[in-house]
Amino acid sequence: MLTAEAKKDIVDKHRLAPGDTGSPEVQVALLTRRIEDLGEHFKAHRKDHHSRQGLLRIVNKRRKLLEYLKTYHLQRYRDLIAALGLRK
Repeated sequence: MLTAEAKKDIVDKHRLAPGDTGSPEVQVALLTRRIEDLGEHFKAHRKDHHSRQGLLRIVNKRRKLLEYLKTYHLQRYRDLIAALGLRK
């Protein structure tokens, strides 16, 4: 579970302007954190197929946001994947 303090730290690190919480960079960073947390969950709960379906939805949403950034804002895309350590 993502605490309010952890979420605030992620938003502050990836925002484009003060008060920015909806830019693709912030959304991708938050989704990446949720994906990492669910990865840990599945190490302990291998048969939790219901949560696995939610994980696939989160991964697809992040993929679409990254594709948007790659298409329209290539430099911001490159900076974001470098900052998050994604392998694209």
